Amino acid sequence: MVLPFLKLGTLALKTIGKPIAARIKQEAGRHPNFRKLDHNYCKSIQRNHRITTTMQRRFYGHATDVEIQPLNEEKVAVAALFFEVQRSSRSEAKKDEIRREKIEINTILEKQIELLKQKLSEIEQIERGNRLSGVLNFR
Repeated sequence: MVLPFLKLGTLALKTIGKPIAARIKQEAGRHPNFRKLDHNYCKSIQRNHRITTTMQRRFYGHATDVEIQPLNEEKVAVAALFFEVQRSSRSEAKKDEIRREKIEINTILEKQIELLKQKLSEIEQIERGNRLSGVLNFR
């Protein structure tokens, strides 16, 4: 029963998200700082691709004087975006874990404080009882 609604919801989300993503991509392409950053990033990835491909060819004994095809810049940008999202989500997960640990530690400390308060009140009651018995039992 829930599955059809879930499928419809994800389909609606995808349908709504496509024009929004296209608009963001279009605006990012126009922005000069983003284009400069994207261009420099793609250049470094292309350089890394050439170096690793050359190293692999040398390692396997293939000719290294061949032309190495550059990577598709659009795919590189998508991969970079994907890895950035993954890194960001891992960072948030770590922060959430630290928050949960702090809450757990605080809960444990609060329980220990309550236990110590109870023990202190018991000791005070015993002490009051000893004083009363000392006053009443003067021989």
